[in-house]
Amino acid sequence: MWKQFLSKLPRKSSGSGRDDFDSGQCSNGNGSSIQRTSSCGSIPAGRSTSTIKRMSSAVFPSSVVAGIEPLVSFKDVPNSEKQNLFVSKLNLCCAVFDFSDPSKSSAEKDIKRQTLLDLVDFVDSSSSRFSEAVIAACSRMFAVNLFRVFPPNYRSGSGGGEGDEDEPMFDPAWCHLQLVYELLLKFIGSNSLDAKIGKKYFDHSFIVRLLNLLDSEDPRERDCLKTILHRIYGKFMVHRPFIRKAVSNIFYHFVFETQRHNGIAELLEVFGSVISGFALPLKEEHKIFLWRVLIPLHKPKSVGVYLQQLTYCVTQFLEKDPKLAGSIIIGLLRYWPITNSQKEVMFLSEIEEILEATSMVEFQKCMVPLFRRIAHCVNSSHFQVAERALFMWNNDHIISLVAQNRLVIMPIIVPALEQNSQNHWNQAVLNLTANVMKMFSEMDEELFSACLTKCKEEDDNQASLEEKRRLTWEKLESAAALQPVTGHTAVLVGRQPSANLIATLI
Repeated sequence: MWKQFLSKLPRKSSGSGRDDFDSGQCSNGNGSSIQRTSSCGSIPAGRSTSTIKRMSSAVFPSSVVAGIEPLVSFKDVPNSEKQNLFVSKLNLCCAVFDFSDPSKSSAEKDIKRQTLLDLVDFVDSSSSRFSEAVIAACSRMFAVNLFRVFPPNYRSGSGGGEGDEDEPMFDPAWCHLQLVYELLLKFIGSNSLDAKIGKKYFDHSFIVRLLNLLDSEDPRERDCLKTILHRIYGKFMVHRPFIRKAVSNIFYHFVFETQRHNGIAELLEVFGSVISGFALPLKEEHKIFLWRVLIPLHKPKSVGVYLQQLTYCVTQFLEKDPKLAGSIIIGLLRYWPITNSQKEVMFLSEIEEILEATSMVEFQKCMVPLFRRIAHCVNSSHFQVAERALFMWNNDHIISLVAQNRLVIMPIIVPALEQNSQNHWNQAVLNLTANVMKMFSEMDEELFSACLTKCKEEDDNQASLEEKRRLTWEKLESAAALQPVTGHTAVLVGRQPSANLIATLI
């Protein structure tokens, strides 16, 4: 079938391919350039061969295409025939090859690669409107080449942890995939593409399958997909609500079910720019996205991988509506890590960034539970957590908020500082504690002294209660030792004696 189709088309010699491929670049949606790889066997710069993992490009078998030949160049046909030739070249590129064996079908792979380069150049230089046949052929070619099922072992070791980036998986078919992604990026962004026609072919099904590819372990593929998703969001306004809903579903699945996904950081990076474009006042839908998606994304243990992008999204919401600060802080406290010290350090950093954009009114809504949590962090035996919590008093805006609410905050924080000064093992924490205590003393010496006095009284009362409890248990043990215990006597030992028994013993 292929031979019959190709025999009707004009040919050119396979030796007339381009020699400047290695120097070619494509521009992504952020204005930066993506360096093309020179061959399918190349390794990205900065990666040693010992840290490279390779993966199969797809589960489904490759197309069997033998003896294909390159088509004529676009410059050799009149303008009226260029779009027809464009469709023919797209059909040729629907052949998918097996890249697990580099020596297999090498000539055909080179022909497809050169054809993809011709397609990219044509789209880049085209000024006439693309016909519906061209758009349909493009959609089909993208689907055939990009949409694939990853092998089961592809995700088996992907826990989403921070160490996964040290040994990424690289797709051996990238020399073709990259050009397909570059063509898709330029095609979506081209002024020659009519959005009204394009939305029929780049539809919901296409978008969902494209989003599924963001779970790829190849960081180059995720970077391309991130840029393309942003371009689609900007091009097809009618699809925007669906894209937001589809991405929300990915986040839900990640947070509440699997906690495994490789593209969370890239999705958040796209949504950072999407949130910055929200109109004011914010729609209820967008606020729900903040409360039900962004805040719960702090829950997974792998949050460190995407925390920078997540914090940016949260702060973008704050810039849009500063009245959200109180609910954001309460939400973070709900997901505060208890047994993970590294996550605590991250949370403290994010809290400080949020507080910098928090008004006095919003601060007063959450200051009591917030500083109770900070007091726990100040007393942490993990010196990095305690140190990070104490560093918050280096922030002038936070000091200003605390100073104006010192009557509420100092009674919460001073006992924790006093406990640190007496018991903490780390000298750096002791020094920082002394500095913060000095700052509080200078802020309001009378209140600070009153807090210290109350703290010491509570410590004395606690010591008295402990001593009384110890003496009570000694009397109980002595009384129990005088009572005979038979083999059939049931003995009930509670954690605390009854009030009547204590009164009898005393």
